[in-house]
Amino acid sequence: MRPRAALALVASAGAFSGVLAAAQAADAPAPAHPQGGATFQANCAVCHGPAGAGVPALAPPLVSYPAHYAASIEGRRQLAMTVLYGLFGDIVVEDKHYDFRMPDFARLDDVALAATLNFIVFDLGHAPANVKPIEPAEIAAERVHVLDGAAVREHRKSVSP
Repeated sequence: MRPRAALALVASAGAFSGVLAAAQAADAPAPAHPQGGATFQANCAVCHGPAGAGVPALAPPLVSYPAHYAASIEGRRQLAMTVLYGLFGDIVVEDKHYDFRMPDFARLDDVALAATLNFIVFDLGHAPANVKPIEPAEIAAERVHVLDGAAVREHRKSVSP
């Protein structure tokens, strides 16, 4: 492992353990998807914040829409496409505009991406119990349809609340 990557991994693990400690201190339950939480902290928290609350003028919050998306087939496809191919252009989340460029994470395997989405949907978004976890096979099914971030944004229009 390269020194820079090792430092990022150590920093990410430290950030994630800080989030876990804060959750435990507040008597919150431990994350149901800790592996996804670690991947989230290493790849997503820098823009979306360690608790997924978003960063004004940079990246939207992830605490409501992903849980909504996970309840429908097209929404689940949107989640998979977003992590695989990124998303760019103007979107509205909770009545706020974000014009950003989310990178793709296709370099991560289907298991890691599914775990990360499950962390976002269930641990951050508190999806209802009737929403089933995202499976690696759902990520794999979208991986064969290569898109760019603009196409992902266009698909999002059909599933946004």
